[in-house]
Amino acid sequence: MANIDSFNFAGKKALVRVDFNVPLDENGHITDDTRIRGALPTLKKILNDGGSLIIMSHMGKPKGKVNPKYSLSQIKDAVAKALGTDVAFAEDCATADAMAADLKPGQALLLENLRFHPEEEGKPVGIDKEDPGYDAAKKEMKARQKDFAKHLASYADVYVNDAFGTAHRRHASTAVVADFFDNEHKMLGYLMEKEVKAVDNVLNNIKRPFTAIMGGSKVSTKIGIIENLMDKVDNLILCGGMTYTFAKAQGGHVGNSICENDKLDLALDIMKKAQEKGVNLVLGTDCVAADAFSNDAHTQICSAMDIPDGWEGLDAGPETREKFAEVIRSSKTILWNGPAGVFEFDNFTAGSRAIADAVVEATKNGAFSLVGGGDSVACVNKFGLADEVSYVSTGGGALLEAIEGKVLPGIAAIKGE
Repeated sequence: MANIDSFNFAGKKALVRVDFNVPLDENGHITDDTRIRGALPTLKKILNDGGSLIIMSHMGKPKGKVNPKYSLSQIKDAVAKALGTDVAFAEDCATADAMAADLKPGQALLLENLRFHPEEEGKPVGIDKEDPGYDAAKKEMKARQKDFAKHLASYADVYVNDAFGTAHRRHASTAVVADFFDNEHKMLGYLMEKEVKAVDNVLNNIKRPFTAIMGGSKVSTKIGIIENLMDKVDNLILCGGMTYTFAKAQGGHVGNSICENDKLDLALDIMKKAQEKGVNLVLGTDCVAADAFSNDAHTQICSAMDIPDGWEGLDAGPETREKFAEVIRSSKTILWNGPAGVFEFDNFTAGSRAIADAVVEATKNGAFSLVGGGDSVACVNKFGLADEVSYVSTGGGALLEAIEGKVLPGIAAIKGE
């Protein structure tokens, strides 16, 4: 595997996989350009060296079909402005041969959405897994995926993967394409390197106490991470909607709060495992309950174990906020994934804000703090605190799978693992 910092791109065409799956408003305007800004060091390094740039990305889930709603043409001008140079646009990523060949040093080309082609994701189209012909269709699609990746690779001399957000997917552009470059001509971009280092810091370079904060609505979506972290953390804070599954599992009454009734035994098992492993499991004790799922709902503070019928917990209560903050402030390694409440509603941000403030305070006192997962990142951005934590990850699913201990195909393909 080559190293981007020491590699000289002069006179070379670089095919760079980025994650420009940025949020757009109804008029196609970018509402958060974090991912574009995150890729700039890699893209500018290539151009400044005198290389030419072929940028590829996905946007949304067009399911293998052309859909103007997900066209990367909408972000071309923003990318050009961020790079400080003109960016050409290829209207079909699979037929950009001539445009790629004509690129001169210092020039850039943006390819249309990779996922307009089903070969990118490599999933058979129009056939269910239960159908008798599914295995044959899957085999055929894998062959098509390989050909698609080979064609993308033909555009360039070098492949750079700087899309951590999709590193957990074995897609044509994130993993398969790397097979068509030798070890000296494929590498991780700066953003990817930073992400890998941040995850390594959290999992393998731990300063104690180590506190993980897991939020979100469902225990079931976080079980793999929780189980992997049990052997690493000193404190495990579980918050957000999953609070009420744990409360009900212990005999509490949760009113209309979100609750996975089929996961009550799982919640009790997690509590038992934490006790056996000596992990301090911290759960919410009170909450801000609302009489409707609305920013303007009536509210009351009540015990997380005794929420009245017709009411639902939408945020952590004051006692819980202080309890969480006390644990976080005394930590030296912090991982935060998932908010403490429905932070999208301004009247239910207090729990997430308390966590964010405590993470910032601990960071100022020398802790390493990694914030990851879309909602947590949105939280720190909403509060204007992204620059006051150690690292904000651009990867949602990729970060979670890395924390679970899974091998990420996009990284393994570069490293030759």
